[in-house]
Amino acid sequence: MANILCFHLCFFVLYIFLCQTPIEAYKTGFSVKLISQNSPNSPFYKSDKFHKHRHGSFYQVPKKSFAPFTRVTSNNGDYLMKLTLGTPPVDIYGLIDTGSDLVWAQCTPCNRCYKQKSPMFEPLRSKTYSPVPCDSEECNSLFGHSCSPQKLCAYSYGYADSSVTKGVLAREAITFSSTNGEPVVAGDIIFGCGHSNSGTFNENDMGIIGLGGGPLSLVSQMGTLYGSRRFSQCLVPFHTDSHTSGTISFGEASDVSGEGVVTTPLVSEEGQTPYLVTLEGISVGDTFVAFNSSEMLSKGNIMIDSGTPATYLPQEFYDRLVEELKVQSSLIPIEDDPDLGTQLCYRSETILDGPILTAHFEGADVQLMPIQTFIPPKDGVFCFAMAGSTDRDYIFGNFAQSNILIGFDLDGKTISFKPTDCTNQ
Repeated sequence: MANILCFHLCFFVLYIFLCQTPIEAYKTGFSVKLISQNSPNSPFYKSDKFHKHRHGSFYQVPKKSFAPFTRVTSNNGDYLMKLTLGTPPVDIYGLIDTGSDLVWAQCTPCNRCYKQKSPMFEPLRSKTYSPVPCDSEECNSLFGHSCSPQKLCAYSYGYADSSVTKGVLAREAITFSSTNGEPVVAGDIIFGCGHSNSGTFNENDMGIIGLGGGPLSLVSQMGTLYGSRRFSQCLVPFHTDSHTSGTISFGEASDVSGEGVVTTPLVSEEGQTPYLVTLEGISVGDTFVAFNSSEMLSKGNIMIDSGTPATYLPQEFYDRLVEELKVQSSLIPIEDDPDLGTQLCYRSETILDGPILTAHFEGADVQLMPIQTFIPPKDGVFCFAMAGSTDRDYIFGNFAQSNILIGFDLDGKTISFKPTDCTNQ
């Protein structure tokens, strides 16, 4: 979400809710599995089947016999991950976002907040809740902080889609479930207790889990526990069967290796939030379309963002890419549906059969199949899941990231890609 940009066509708003079941855990890391909302294991399951910018210390390392896991859902093309906070523990479902750092949840009292289905976190009921003072290192590491009359670390944290959270920074115990059903207290983290929150949220969203590169992100804080700041994700395509799942892994369990792995340098500076990489161009079939048609290519020209569904490219690059797609497609673009605007869309009863795209990152060619690049906004219609942008903030969104095991190594300054059927992880 910090970079959850509202896609200019509402048809990319989808509701696939995911939750996690355990896979494996180690002292040096663990993996979690994601399942869709309509699975009976989902906290938002309905029996009728109906129904998108920090430091923490850990005090207990999970034992090797435990396999900690969380619940995850997906909303509007974005993924929700379950964290359990406080003592007694309270389940928090937050949007995962590699484009931001702050981990926050709606807290009571919350007079100016968006509607939330589940009860809000009540800090006064937690024995382990501890507000962070405004003169602390953790407070000073957060942009937009201030000192409250009680000398606590107050914050105001904004996002690219104009969503805002305001509240108090605090330290709280974080707990994961385990394979034997017992809770495993992983340690304590710094999080935002939001008392005034607004934006493009759904009633199932309870906050945001920042997975960016800054010191207060969950990745950086968990690095203290698992010995390295790295994680990987394997996201299922959003139109996958509701009972299938993907994974998110931390620490050594997030290693991306083996046949087919390609790696690109992470251009971001130390402590910088976004994961910036260099995109040289995209091939449509065998035809290469350059990122820049004239000027020199800039390093770190696009960010990998799990919090934004669509991929945003320079308008001129996007226009050339669309023209090549039209040339190589045997279908006729839809031009008589006002609901679709100017987006490139085709009529098809099944997922389009090509063309295959290849994203050429520096040193890493990543193949994108139609299931990753064309999205069905309604029955019988598939639309190109990329858009043009003129604001120079370019994003490789989570539609394109699906069915790819992506490893983020903050210490090694690399991002790795491995084509993977994430539905079988």
